[in-house]
Amino acid sequence: MFRRATSSLFSRAVATRRFSTDVATPVTDSSFVEAWNKVSPNLDPPKTPVAFIKSRPPIPSTLPTKLTVNFVLPYASQLSAKEVDLVIIPATTGQMGILPGHVSTIAELKPGVMIVQEGNDSTKYFVSSGFAFVHANSVADIIAVEAVPLDQIDASLVQKGLQEFTQKLSSATTDLEKAEAQIGVDVHSALNSALTA
Repeated sequence: MFRRATSSLFSRAVATRRFSTDVATPVTDSSFVEAWNKVSPNLDPPKTPVAFIKSRPPIPSTLPTKLTVNFVLPYASQLSAKEVDLVIIPATTGQMGILPGHVSTIAELKPGVMIVQEGNDSTKYFVSSGFAFVHANSVADIIAVEAVPLDQIDASLVQKGLQEFTQKLSSATTDLEKAEAQIGVDVHSALNSALTA
């Protein structure tokens, strides 16, 4: 008896529960609007964040065969609506592979190699940092602060930069100098390991 009562209560609660990923329809609070109009009749009431939410793109009923990638930098677009088979990004949680039909995800990028696989061809980019937004409709938006194709990086300059930033880190006196030097060491170390791997 007790099991049936709790299971019926639980099933009703789950059926009506809203998830954080659900897009709410804009709701206006009529009492707030009335109070606003009394105080400021010449101004429109302010919009809440819900008013700016656009509806999500539809999730396809079948698994797509290609992943659409947009790869942008602050000053240029590297890939725009490019259909590929696989993208591997250097997320802060580890290497992350993105295939068509991937679950919606937001990932922070760390310095490392991003691989774009299209058939038998793969293009490797070194990215310094940024974010990857993977959408449920098999679209991935990758925004990097700086990126360069891996084959355009000079290994001798990377070694020289790593030595310079390591020296700056050991001689840094302020927190700002230490932070800047540590960022340089991290990026050059990641560049070095990308070129030697």
